Amino acid sequence: MKIALLQMMVTADKEKNLKRAEELVNKAAQGGADMAVLPEMFNCPYDNAYFPEYAEPKGGETYRRLSEMAKENAIYVVGGSIPQIKENKIYNTSYTFDRQGNELHDYSKTHLFDIQVDGGQAFKESDTLTPGNGMGVFQTEFGLFGLGICFDVRFQSDWEMLQKQGALVCIVPGAFNMTTGPAHWELLFRARAVDNQLFMVGVSPARDLDFSYHAYGHSLVADPWGSVLTQLGFEEDIAIVSVDLERVASVRRQIPILSPPVME
Repeated sequence: MKIALLQMMVTADKEKNLKRAEELVNKAAQGGADMAVLPEMFNCPYDNAYFPEYAEPKGGETYRRLSEMAKENAIYVVGGSIPQIKENKIYNTSYTFDRQGNELHDYSKTHLFDIQVDGGQAFKESDTLTPGNGMGVFQTEFGLFGLGICFDVRFQSDWEMLQKQGALVCIVPGAFNMTTGPAHWELLFRARAVDNQLFMVGVSPARDLDFSYHAYGHSLVADPWGSVLTQLGFEEDIAIVSVDLERVASVRRQIPILSPPVME
C-alpha cells in the first residue's frame, strides 16, 4: 500500500488550513496513495491560547470536511488531530475515515504534553486539554492499524498493546519541537518500530518561525527493521511512501521476539 505524509504549513486561518488540507489530500490521491495522513493540530496553530477558540464538537466543520476529502478522493484519511470540545472539556482528537467517508476511528490523546526541559522547551497541554481514555486499532482493507498522537509515542507499553491487538502499522500525528525533535523524534519512531516489529508513521506540521511553537517537521516512516524509509525536512512537503506489509511477518519470523518459541 501507499501512505501519503502531508506535512502542511498550519496558519491562524482555519479555512485556509482546511483548504490546504483538501489540496494535499487530492494531491495524495492523484499520486496513487491509499491513505493520507495530516499532522497534529492541522486546523489551528499549536498553542494553548488557540485550542479553546478553534475547538469544534464531533461532527463539526472540520469533521465534515475530512469525511468529504476521503469520499471525494476514495482514499483513507487520518485527520491528524484537532481541538475537540465535548461536555465543556477540550481534547486533542484524531478522526479517521474510510474511502467512502465513513468514520473508522475516533481517538483523543492519552498522554498530554507537559514538559519543562532545562534551557529548552516548556509546554503544558493540561492547562487547556483533557486526556482521552486509551489507544486502539481500526480495520482497513490492508489489515489493522493503530494510532496515537505525538507525546503518546514515548510510552512503549501502549504500542505493545496495539501490536498485541494486531496492528501492522501505527500512525502518529505529532508536533515535536526544536528541543525534543532533533534529540528524540527519529529515535522514538525507530525504537517503537523495532520493539513491536511494525511500521511507524509520524506526520508533523511544517516549521513556522512566526508562531510561538516551532514544530520540528521531519515526517517519516520507519519499517519493522528500524530502517527509515523516508524523512522530510522542516518545510511544507508531501511524501508518498510504499509500505510492504509482508515485511511485518518477515521480520517477526526472522527475529521472533514477540512470540518466543515454547521450550521443551
